[in-house]
Amino acid sequence: GIVTLLADRMAAVAEATEYELDRLLPPPGGPLGRLGEAMRYATLGGGKRFRPLLVAATAGLGQANPAAIVRVGAAIEMLHAYSLVHDDLPAMDDARLRRGKPSCHVAFGEAEAILAGDALLTLALEVLARPDWPAPAELRCELSLGLARAGGWAGMCGGQLLDLADEGADSPLDRIAYVESLKTGAIIAFACD
Repeated sequence: GIVTLLADRMAAVAEATEYELDRLLPPPGGPLGRLGEAMRYATLGGGKRFRPLLVAATAGLGQANPAAIVRVGAAIEMLHAYSLVHDDLPAMDDARLRRGKPSCHVAFGEAEAILAGDALLTLALEVLARPDWPAPAELRCELSLGLARAGGWAGMCGGQLLDLADEGADSPLDRIAYVESLKTGAIIAFACD
């Protein structure tokens, strides 16, 4: 039925996204190997890939190239992984585990986790902007701008700041909705745009 169809579609999108991420992320080894390893650790092998599913569902309504759909989903997942790496840091939530394994700063060190998060953010924008995938230059620019705005000060980062300020406070429902519309909602809206 419909549940099986959805589960199959989710699995296919997750597999395609994982493959694209593996291709786009720095390879292990070399002089920057530890940074690449931390980026791969934070990004690969986890998550439901819900945002790429939204990209695929929305783009599937038109005539979008499947390779382009996967690239956009992978870029969003890089940005999402960066946000989780930074969110887990001692200055934020100080989470010791993420998806059942040590968080990035526990596994690699705090400085390496910060740099891995920074590198994931910039790589997300880079892979949308560069011309090695089937999207015209104007669309690549629009997508890079849109992802930067969704993840930036008036999007995910702003929402995270408000969330930290509300930590432990009993916030009214409208305040919680506003924080989540920035922190989580901006990226989800971008995935559906």
